[in-house]
Amino acid sequence: MKKGNCVAIIGTGFVGSSYAFALMNQGIADEMIMIDVNKEKAIGDVMDLNHGKVFAPDLTHIRYGQYEDCANADLVVICAGANQKQGETRLDLVEKNLRIFKSIVDSVMASGFDGIFLVATNPVDILTYATWSYSGLPKERVIGSGTILDTARFRYMLGDYFDVAPNNVHAYIIGEHGDSELPVYSIADVGGVPVLKMIERDPRYKREDLNEIFIQVRDSAYEIIKSKGATYYGIAMGLVRLTKAILRNENTILTVSSLLEGEYKENDVYIGVPAIVNRDGIREIVELELSEEEQRQFHKSANVIKEILKPYF
Repeated sequence: MKKGNCVAIIGTGFVGSSYAFALMNQGIADEMIMIDVNKEKAIGDVMDLNHGKVFAPDLTHIRYGQYEDCANADLVVICAGANQKQGETRLDLVEKNLRIFKSIVDSVMASGFDGIFLVATNPVDILTYATWSYSGLPKERVIGSGTILDTARFRYMLGDYFDVAPNNVHAYIIGEHGDSELPVYSIADVGGVPVLKMIERDPRYKREDLNEIFIQVRDSAYEIIKSKGATYYGIAMGLVRLTKAILRNENTILTVSSLLEGEYKENDVYIGVPAIVNRDGIREIVELELSEEEQRQFHKSANVIKEILKPYF
């Protein structure tokens, strides 16, 4: 019998296990079900997490599970999939992960699942579209992590540059979670003061520095992967923030991968944009007033995703 908020995590690799650890430490879910093709790994994670319960804020029920256990889950978070190997193209990775996702989503839906999908696996915009297509669920109940981490990196780096706390910086990275993403500098602000206005007012700040900050944001994943093989703490924290917004019905605005149907002059594409997230999933998409150049870049980014999707859907 179902009790409270239940989250099923599919894939307990670096991202999935980091997400489970962060979720337990914030006491957001009442129950966590950990599912992985590597049963021993998932069982080991369950044991390890349970041994730390005495130090957690709430006694989250954590257990190993199978796909049929998704029947009563409120949220299924997909962190599973193949990583890009040396010599593989991005398209090779897409094809491989689409096959994996077809199997995962079909198995979850066969359980009777009727909750919300949250997709974290890359390429996230492509795989979120695939999850929506395979599941048959309404678009608002299939969400990708989108540019939530890129936006967090952006706010952190702008805060560092202007020497203010990142939560006082309001700025977005939108578009593909990948090389074609873009910063929305036209509406970025620090404590209500537009970033572009701050640069005009103070000679310590320069417009070219903003370009460098964006490059660092866009390429930081490559640097982290080069240093330690994978990125997982930042995205895990972002997934927990999304989970909290959903389970606690917060109506919080987050840059998630959402299906556009006319918004931003785009159609039939999942892409990172600000959206209001609550217990029903995506309540509505927030349309920013983009500059002409930003709109052009966004259109280009959407086309990158559409071109990759074209052979498959």
